[in-house]
Amino acid sequence: MDSIRDSLQHFSDGKFEKRFQKMKVETLSSERVQNFLSENPHVTNEQLDRAINELYQYKTQWDNCDNCPGVEACLNIMKGYQPKLSTYRDDLQLEYQVCSVKKTADERKRQSSLIKSLYVPKEMTQATFDDIHEDHSSRMMAVANALEFIVNVKPGENGRGLYVYGPFGVGKTFLMGAIANELADREVSTLIVYAPDFFRELKNGISDGSYQSKLDEVKQAPVLILDDIGAETMSNWVRDDILGALLQYRMMEKLPTLFTSNFDLDELEHHLSYTQRGGVEKMDELKAKRIMERIRYLNDVIVMNGENKRA
Repeated sequence: MDSIRDSLQHFSDGKFEKRFQKMKVETLSSERVQNFLSENPHVTNEQLDRAINELYQYKTQWDNCDNCPGVEACLNIMKGYQPKLSTYRDDLQLEYQVCSVKKTADERKRQSSLIKSLYVPKEMTQATFDDIHEDHSSRMMAVANALEFIVNVKPGENGRGLYVYGPFGVGKTFLMGAIANELADREVSTLIVYAPDFFRELKNGISDGSYQSKLDEVKQAPVLILDDIGAETMSNWVRDDILGALLQYRMMEKLPTLFTSNFDLDELEHHLSYTQRGGVEKMDELKAKRIMERIRYLNDVIVMNGENKRA
């Protein structure tokens, strides 16, 4: 990098030395440079002259930090990094360390990588418990149960999950987003899936060859959230080959599965029994009961009521 003196020599008006001296005075008189010199009284004038370029960069880049526009618009030589002055032998040198703004941005990015979603609005995956209005006793109880789940969750060791049901718009999906973000803080990966669209996507995956890979991704998620279970059009294939196989695998591997639904457990069982063929047959009832046994056994049931937040 060219020195400031060399750069100023490009001026043809012969005033570069005056400009240089003005810049030098402004640099050396800056508060941060003065603080550094107070902490390092052994630094000589000769060293300062040799390091005026480094000192100028130190001052100007910290000026940028004082008016931080965010990591993406950072004006520093290295985006998201702040300069640090140090002495090495007979010279001053600049080092760079990551700033708090970049640390926060990197942490958010890392956390977001632990939360994956399929067919779920992005704002739902960014929810936090601070955003939940505990204006109804059932919401307060739901939050308490959710926090207890977060504290105790151990994918691969404990497969217990939650079954949250209630009317449309009371915040069930929002609660699941808050759970996912809290789990990300604890280094636990979560996959949130809108069940009706996922089942339709799997059906399309049979023709394009993506069926098994899509199913495996959901089956193997450390924590899986199936949002709006019961809103799908039920068929034998969805119930037996997708939902049944999915829950069986996760039960065997002790991987927690969380559900949201407009149905309580009895209503969901009826939904699983009633397929597109029409009516309810004995075999359908038995298969529906088998799935519901797994859900009842492995999930704490939470009811959410209150004002429709989407109205």
